[in-house]
Amino acid sequence: MSDLLATLYPWTKSLHIMSVIAWMAGIFYLPRLFVHHVEQSSNAEMDETFQMMEKKLLKVIMNPASISTWLFGLLLVFTPGIVDWSMVWPWLKAASVIAMTWFHHWLAKRRKDLAAGTNTVTGRQYRMMNEVPTLLMVVIVLSVVVKF
Repeated sequence: MSDLLATLYPWTKSLHIMSVIAWMAGIFYLPRLFVHHVEQSSNAEMDETFQMMEKKLLKVIMNPASISTWLFGLLLVFTPGIVDWSMVWPWLKAASVIAMTWFHHWLAKRRKDLAAGTNTVTGRQYRMMNEVPTLLMVVIVLSVVVKF
């Protein structure tokens, strides 16, 4: 099995990177949709439009991209010679990816709140929360590239 993973490494890494790009695009965009949704909440037609956009972004792009990011990432972890667990970077990356996954689920819950009309988060708070994935991305990329 390890020989197969080593042979497929360039493909696995490529698919992992593509999955991460798709996931991050959604995770950056969904909170921005929430900002506009909250700030246009008095318009029923816009409410329906935002709900449709948010649901499709989450279900069609973000959820599959998150799953494939995890799948290909775990395949990379199990590829011999790729991860040295005696270093700090894989632990920092793992913690950051878990935090990014938590943020994804937090966004999914906020989408359900918006759809149910029970949202309590303001546009300003969504703007602030939109910085969370940026900070996590910085930690993840630096961990993998610099390998401290």
